[in-house]
Amino acid sequence: MDAVRFGRALGFGARAAAKTLITAADAATAENPSAKPTNAGANTVPAAKTPAPGTRSAGTAAQPVDPAVVRKAANVAAQTIGRGRDAKVALGRGGKRFGQSALEPVVRLSGVLWLEVSGAFFGIFALGALAGAWRLRGSWHEGRTAQEQVVGALAMGALFGYFCISNFVRARRRERGR
Repeated sequence: MDAVRFGRALGFGARAAAKTLITAADAATAENPSAKPTNAGANTVPAAKTPAPGTRSAGTAAQPVDPAVVRKAANVAAQTIGRGRDAKVALGRGGKRFGQSALEPVVRLSGVLWLEVSGAFFGIFALGALAGAWRLRGSWHEGRTAQEQVVGALAMGALFGYFCISNFVRARRRERGR
């Protein structure tokens, strides 16, 4: 995957996650549009009385609370909790989309990298085995033991060569997404 496609996928996931978070935050802080407004005075808490000039107040007394304000606060809290559940679902969907658009390419590319690195190591072992067979080629006529060593070195070189090539082929297939 080239850098442009990876950047686009990462940007799409990040934008989707940001939109989900913004929507959840807006939903949590918005007022209920279907709530019936009571009277205008019920939405405000009465102001505390200021002491007359030249007098000291011993402390502020508790102000009586209007029951309509309590009911409205309970309704808003209940609606916010309900929206929080919706936000959790939306956030879960956004996280899943982020994983699909940003993490899957990273996982695939790390798998490709792993196959290429292990293929390189298999190639090094194959070259070592073939170099050993090349060194032992002069002793081919000395006896059965020398012949077995040469054949063993050639077999190991062929086996590790196969592993090397197959890892690079698998890496190319995985990189193309097949």
